[in-house]
Amino acid sequence: MVSTGLSKVGYKYVNIDDCWAEQYRDAQGNLVPKTSTFPSGMKALADYVHSKGLKLGIYSDAGSNTCSNTMPGSLGHEEQDARTFASWGIDYLKYDNCNNGGISPQSRYPIMSKALAESGRPIFYSMCEWGDQNPATWAPTIANSWRTTGDIQDKWESITALADQNNQWAAYARPGGWNDPDMLEVGNGNMNTEEYRSHFSIWALMKAPLLIGCDIRSASSETLQIVGNKEVINVNQDLLGVQGKKVSQQGNLEVWAGPLSNNRVAIVLWNRSGWQASITARWTDIGLPYNAVVQARDLWAHKYLPSYLKGSLTSTVASHGCKMYILNRISR
Repeated sequence: MVSTGLSKVGYKYVNIDDCWAEQYRDAQGNLVPKTSTFPSGMKALADYVHSKGLKLGIYSDAGSNTCSNTMPGSLGHEEQDARTFASWGIDYLKYDNCNNGGISPQSRYPIMSKALAESGRPIFYSMCEWGDQNPATWAPTIANSWRTTGDIQDKWESITALADQNNQWAAYARPGGWNDPDMLEVGNGNMNTEEYRSHFSIWALMKAPLLIGCDIRSASSETLQIVGNKEVINVNQDLLGVQGKKVSQQGNLEVWAGPLSNNRVAIVLWNRSGWQASITARWTDIGLPYNAVVQARDLWAHKYLPSYLKGSLTSTVASHGCKMYILNRISR
């Protein structure tokens, strides 16, 4: 995270997923980190991560066991586990949904929310309820993010399907509470550069949590250039905090857009077809006055378009590719 420069462009959390604990709790009912994997324990690990200017995330489950069935879940142990995480210096909790005994998520997830709030440490609460009970409609009062989808896969069909599912809930996102269509697959090898750029651009526009899902120790320079694009990351992290959404569509040619701070607009021209095509974003579709004059910044070319634009922007987009711009209104 540090040596690659990713921490400098905004990546803060190092998150541990499933399988980090022993199969059984100790005599006092506490979770026990695997000594074979974490011989110094979680507190020492958290201290090390914090010394690098980063934050540490951990995983548990709102059920009797986690999804791997190799370690206990936190159902019925919420207060104890929240206190344990806080004592270790944990900053983020991903809370999964396996082995839940058929108990409704609306009953299970608030308990951990309350436990974290009372743990004495601020811990980002990432609900992984898989979107089963439309969590966008009830999770904003208890969590910082909530999964709106099932698990992502490193393939084009998964990216497009999850983007559409997440798009339905755009109105519910806000600063401090985000729709989560699952982690990034950029760099895992089963898609091409255009597809990975589209994936990253749409996730950023949707204000989705940007969680790198590849092994950054062996990531290619191309992968690091994609996930490290500071201009695209800035759209994701914009202080206005409004989720961008799909605003127009002609077959597989789409325009996605969302407002940014300082009266700017971010747009993505997304070509989901199997051939190169021309895509037009019209001001009336993206929230600008039809006669507004704008300067357009290309976030992947890292340059401004040579001429001011009025009424619309048209660009040729590669198959499965995208173009991403920020539009600044020009006063005249």
